[in-house]
Amino acid sequence: MKEIKKIRAIVTGATGMVGEGVLHECLQSPEIEEVLIINRKSSGFTHPKLKEIIHQDFFDVSPIQAQLKGYDACFFCLGVSSVGMKEEEYTKMTYTLTMHVAETLSKLNPGMTFCYVSGSGTDSTEKGRSMWARVKGKTENDLMKLPFKAVYNFRPGYMHPTPGLKNTLPYYKYLSWLYPVFRKVFPGAASTLAELGKGMIKVATKGYPKPILEVKDFVALTKTP
Repeated sequence: MKEIKKIRAIVTGATGMVGEGVLHECLQSPEIEEVLIINRKSSGFTHPKLKEIIHQDFFDVSPIQAQLKGYDACFFCLGVSSVGMKEEEYTKMTYTLTMHVAETLSKLNPGMTFCYVSGSGTDSTEKGRSMWARVKGKTENDLMKLPFKAVYNFRPGYMHPTPGLKNTLPYYKYLSWLYPVFRKVFPGAASTLAELGKGMIKVATKGYPKPILEVKDFVALTKTP
């Protein structure tokens, strides 16, 4: 019987819907032997695989960097909505914060695979009319310049929440009934949150031929052995 390669992973954003969903998949996966979550407040999660660091300032992770060594993957799920935000503020919360954490991790763990939750419609040219898409595009592009083993940018659309998790956004209860129809009509724009998490684990353990994964890519990936 082939031995399963086990990895140690860092998950950010675990107190949000996406991060909690990815964390859930990590804790269920036999391929993940340890998970470290970094939060501004306690998540309240407990599990034999789980470690947690409470740290307020993600713009300066130097005080905790000694605890970030020895990890094989980072699933970066920390993010904010661009609704109502000026470009300067959104850039700081999306690009500047992400790059600081990633730069630190790339120096500590050069063999790390970094998975970034971006978004469907992200603008790789950084020149389009949509502010959030330009900022996400710049973030993706600059992450891929860092000296990681690999960087994978995931571009989800609508994500159907995992039942039973506590950080599901309230409005999803009004949308969930539409999911089967939405997925059938727009298969390239909808996935489950579980498929996103499983896709991240798959690329971190098995690799993937391209750095950007659209919805159809990571959904298909979860169906492969």
